Amino acid sequence: FSAEQEAQALRKAMKGFGTDEDAIIDVLTKLNVSQRQQVLITYKSTIGRDLIDDLKSELSGNFERVIIGMMTPTTMYDVQELRRAMKGAGTDEGCLIEILASRTNEEIRRINENYRLQYGRSLEDDIVSDTSSMFRRVLVSLSTGNRDEGMYVDQALAQQDAQVLYEAGEKKWGTDEVQFMSILCTRNRHHLLRVFDVYRGIANKDITDSIKSEMSGDLEDALLAVVKCTRNKPAYFAERLYKSMKGLGTDDNTLIRVMVSRSEIDMLDIRREFLTMYGKSLYSFIKGDCSGDYRKVLLRLCGG
Repeated sequence: FSAEQEAQALRKAMKGFGTDEDAIIDVLTKLNVSQRQQVLITYKSTIGRDLIDDLKSELSGNFERVIIGMMTPTTMYDVQELRRAMKGAGTDEGCLIEILASRTNEEIRRINENYRLQYGRSLEDDIVSDTSSMFRRVLVSLSTGNRDEGMYVDQALAQQDAQVLYEAGEKKWGTDEVQFMSILCTRNRHHLLRVFDVYRGIANKDITDSIKSEMSGDLEDALLAVVKCTRNKPAYFAERLYKSMKGLGTDDNTLIRVMVSRSEIDMLDIRREFLTMYGKSLYSFIKGDCSGDYRKVLLRLCGG
């Protein structure tokens, strides 16, 4: 890998009349996030121009958004997506849920630090001013990045947690959402998997079915996301991708975010889950749903 060589190749692809989009895709998709950051610095030092500015002036639309996303450091990309989800009128609740429910404590801590540095205020303050009621409390809880990340499963506590969840939902009229939040948002993954097993025995139904029947709207979506990420994170992302493309129109925000943010983390696992869950490959789904350079770059990120 030579940062200088790649920088020159990118400059060549954009210099003069017209843009060689294929060359840009070739260079950027063969590099990883940290290599792209090196190219960014080398581009400025050897060519004296800002690569992001050059890319933005040469590219447009969804293709531009994927490329700029790929050029953005992982944590900053999450930070910018969270900000976009809350800025202006309306809120992209799906984006807030997806990022906060699926990132590790360490990732959440880095997101919080960078968010404050970037925007001069805390992520929590923005969540509080942009969302409401119980949904707000779940997001605030997740945004603390304070989940137990140990491996220990306390059998007695798992039994108790399952019982508490049952009594907070299925067993009573109305729902005590706080109990759901405090258990689902703080316990470690192994413990929760045990709780879900015990719960099925007590309630005679899966925890996801109980959440669907007891809650609605954003709160339901948020708690379901927590359960799904606990059980199988790649399957959660496979479902996000599937829903972003199925039916009429495409939810490009979600499609781009998941493809860019997971491309170096668990894309192979996501592809495998996608095929298992939907009987079609993620590759063929993207191929049928997108077009042009946008499709080309997404297919490269998908691989296979």
